[in-house]
Amino acid sequence: MLLKKYFFFLLAIIVFQNTFAQEEESKSIDSVKTEKLKEVVISLLHIDENLLNAPASIGVLSKKDLLQNNAADITTVLNIIPGVFMQSSNFTTTRISIRGIGARTTYGTNKIRAFYGSIPLTSGNSETVIDDIDLENLNQIEIIKGPLSSIYGAGLGGAILISPQLSKDHGQSASVSSVFGSYGLLKNSLNYSLDEKQGSLNISYHNLKTDGWRENSAYKREGITIAGELFRRQNSKLTYFSNYTYLKAFIPSSINKTAFDNNPKSGAPTWVASKGYKEYKSTLGGLAYDFKINENLNNSTSVFINYKDSNEPRPFDVLRQYTFAAGARTQFSGAFKIRKTDNNFIAGIEYFGDNYSGNTFENLYQQNNGLGSLQGNQLTETDQKRHFYNIFSQLRTSLSQQFEIQAGLNYNKTQFELINFTDSSSQKYSYDGIFSPQLSLLFKPNTQQTVYFSASRGFSLPATEETLTSEGTINTDIKPENGYNFEVGGKFYFFNRKLYTEIAVYRMEIKDLLVAKRIGDDQYEGINAGKTFHEGIEITLNHNWQMNRFFSMNSYLAGSLGNYEFKEFVDNGNDYSGNKLTGVAANKVNAGLVLHTKLGIYLNADYQFVDEIPMNDANTAFSDSYTIINLKTGYRFEIMNGLSSHIAAGINNMTNEKYASLILPNAVAIGNALPRYYYPGLPVNYYGSVSLNYLF
Repeated sequence: MLLKKYFFFLLAIIVFQNTFAQEEESKSIDSVKTEKLKEVVISLLHIDENLLNAPASIGVLSKKDLLQNNAADITTVLNIIPGVFMQSSNFTTTRISIRGIGARTTYGTNKIRAFYGSIPLTSGNSETVIDDIDLENLNQIEIIKGPLSSIYGAGLGGAILISPQLSKDHGQSASVSSVFGSYGLLKNSLNYSLDEKQGSLNISYHNLKTDGWRENSAYKREGITIAGELFRRQNSKLTYFSNYTYLKAFIPSSINKTAFDNNPKSGAPTWVASKGYKEYKSTLGGLAYDFKINENLNNSTSVFINYKDSNEPRPFDVLRQYTFAAGARTQFSGAFKIRKTDNNFIAGIEYFGDNYSGNTFENLYQQNNGLGSLQGNQLTETDQKRHFYNIFSQLRTSLSQQFEIQAGLNYNKTQFELINFTDSSSQKYSYDGIFSPQLSLLFKPNTQQTVYFSASRGFSLPATEETLTSEGTINTDIKPENGYNFEVGGKFYFFNRKLYTEIAVYRMEIKDLLVAKRIGDDQYEGINAGKTFHEGIEITLNHNWQMNRFFSMNSYLAGSLGNYEFKEFVDNGNDYSGNKLTGVAANKVNAGLVLHTKLGIYLNADYQFVDEIPMNDANTAFSDSYTIINLKTGYRFEIMNGLSSHIAAGINNMTNEKYASLILPNAVAIGNALPRYYYPGLPVNYYGSVSLNYLF
């Protein structure tokens, strides 16, 4: 019903825009000229790098967007994109859902693939982590919503594509910046960039720490990134990338309703007593070689490694994890003609493999005289080897100047092996191969607007805990989640490219819903328990306005209205069919504006509304809706030739709204205690920043 309701609304916009565009062309240009909105360029790995020509809903965050807040927390900027909902607590405990996909994940993010350049950030365990990446070292983030890209694995939720900064300016540049704020927030960054004809180099270092505002919530992270290009020639180049991150984050964990209302600074008592934390060292590295074979054929081949050594003392045990992943990807792209019909294509194969080793030990914190966690005897030891390959293809055919058709196909084959050293058992298992087709139609009435329709299939592989029985063996009855997505949308420029509007209406049904039931402190059992239904409408508006010769304004509005529910869902004898989907707000609105002056002084204000969130499958508990308002002002100026500076100050949550920034779905009550659903969000907080940039 929602698709039918808004389809006519979309047609009305198209008719209005056609009429209005013709009228605009006959008007004279104002004496004060407004800057036109630039065309948004997306990753070269798409079949077309122009966002307007992509028959999909793709949210794009530029470098300016990424740094619009305090340059320390990715959550605020990621939530600008309609349909995307990122929840976070203390930087390191996060969850991302796209159109409700991934909302019921207990901890972390899954059902969404992420790439840092050509390096996958999604582990073989289907877990995605992006919150430890330095925002100042990124060039752009793209979020493909839904399984609309065969090239990136056809994940149910979509894909997050993160582009690292390869160079800043032609020639040499160096910069230093500091951010300081409430609750001991301090971030220092250094950067050196070199860009010449034969290659480029970008080296960045950052150190971020905060005391946290809750008990047991101190956080420290530092990292260094080296990236760039070598052997640049007319037809080829080699791109290199490496990143090292060290992180230690104490974990306050979630609290119950009583603590949330009366003492939100408090942490969970057992986590505070054990001084629980997460600590890890992570290394990423990759090489990509791009080669133009001839005028109609190109190849891009990349290899990567990813190593992570993690230590996590928790009240119930100490978890040690080691993961080593490696893989390769090659794809061919090009163009050809069939008679007078132009065709573009991408085809390739991706391989990924990782080896995981996990050990648990006793946590003897209660015998450690209040000093926190103390590792005891070993409890379990398991290894897992996981391998998959994707074969993908995408074809774009121009039927005329106005009509295009795009089709894609992804094939995935996954196998894994589980070794349990505790009882000396070993199991191997593989899922049936999964075909995920995609078909899109694109209509371009003129160069300033497009309308599209897309149908696609996606899937999500189970995480480790979802594949195991209560005895710790592989449950061979578990199947990957899968579903079909149908979407209609449009992208339009108004007012001589001063206003950009995007609208998307979608409908998706997920089958074989995976449910990981908690049967112990860190023990789960998975089942395929039913179906979920996802439908909604997303609207984006971006506007540039030159008010006069001194003032200009950029503004945006991004809204998503959704209906997410269980279509068929029976769990442990309880029928939740028809209930709202757990862990996600159906409605979300973001808006903001930036007022610029010719002097370099600016004022930035942004607003976010998040609707209530169902906290359990029974829909007996909901978090309250909330509104967040942030303000920032700054001054960019040149000190001398080649040396510039930027100073800024901001206030987040200026109304001191009390809200839950992260929900623990289906929290289990232990004994007579209330369920611990809530991770309290930061109260009003302040920050300032200063940076210097020197261009040689």
